[in-house]
Amino acid sequence: MAALSDLKRSQRQATQKGSDENAYISAGSLNNPTSDLEIFAKEVLNALISDNLPPTPNNFGLYFDRILEDKSESLRRQIGSILELEEDNHEEKSIELEKTLKQGFSSVKSILQLSATLYKNISLMEKILENKKEEMKNVPSLNGANDLISSLGSDVGKLSSILKKQVTHMKTIYDETASIVKQVENETIFDNQYGVYNKRFLITKLEQERHLIDEFKHKSSLITVRLSKSTGETIQSEKAQQLMTRTVARLLLKTSRRSDIVAHYGEGIFAMVLKHTDIESAKRASERLFDLVSSSNFFLAEQEIQLRIAIGIAELTSTKGVDQTLDCTLTAMDAADNNSKLRYMVCNDTE
Repeated sequence: MAALSDLKRSQRQATQKGSDENAYISAGSLNNPTSDLEIFAKEVLNALISDNLPPTPNNFGLYFDRILEDKSESLRRQIGSILELEEDNHEEKSIELEKTLKQGFSSVKSILQLSATLYKNISLMEKILENKKEEMKNVPSLNGANDLISSLGSDVGKLSSILKKQVTHMKTIYDETASIVKQVENETIFDNQYGVYNKRFLITKLEQERHLIDEFKHKSSLITVRLSKSTGETIQSEKAQQLMTRTVARLLLKTSRRSDIVAHYGEGIFAMVLKHTDIESAKRASERLFDLVSSSNFFLAEQEIQLRIAIGIAELTSTKGVDQTLDCTLTAMDAADNNSKLRYMVCNDTE
């Protein structure tokens, strides 16, 4: 408890020292907010400090929502329009995905029930055939045998008709289930192979960040990373190459911040969205990543392989489309890969 109280006191002291050279926010910016949102944010922060709560993202979010309820409708609408730019609708998407999965499970259950019924009907047909064989042994004349065969044909025909209907029904349910599975795949945001987000999620977040940059005029960057060609050519084993690529993904996650987005773009290429990060900061992040990967040697049997990566960097802007930015970043990454003296290359697209 003493440590927590010391932390709270130090937070208050840090807030009051507006002239501190190492402070991230100047006293002037805190004491003189210029917009309604800044005024509201300061009110939320003051409420947290007044209640002796640390201003963590979770606490700030809780107080943000609570205090906003007491504000005027116009302010709530104004702040709501800003929040919509960052809205992910995770809960709504989760609900829809859950509904789809339940529908898929129901279809699978129906397929299993139909399979059980088919098995019973096939067993019934086998039993009918066995009974008819026994009856054939006791048939004294050819006419009697013909009658028995005719009766057997009638029974088999009826059962065959039932089986055809059930098979058709099963195919319909299977097609519905396959469609549901495909729908779920299209809604996924995670790449199971590398343990990062997938390309679909990356594109969505890049579009979202582009709109945020247009609204708030901040700086954000994008880097793309892959194993260098020279590293990939040192071994021919596809399994070993996959392990090395997974190592790169793991190190990307290790160096990323909570606000960064690490995703698999495809074919062993990874992308990292660096929010509120200018090009110079992105360069420094790339340097750290390059050094970390280079110092993480990969062992294959008795062979030690030094990992090397190629990195492309681009600034995210509201004037360039996501595809254009990605293409430029990938081109810069290829250029860095073709020059062993370069650790990274910055996109120089001026169009």
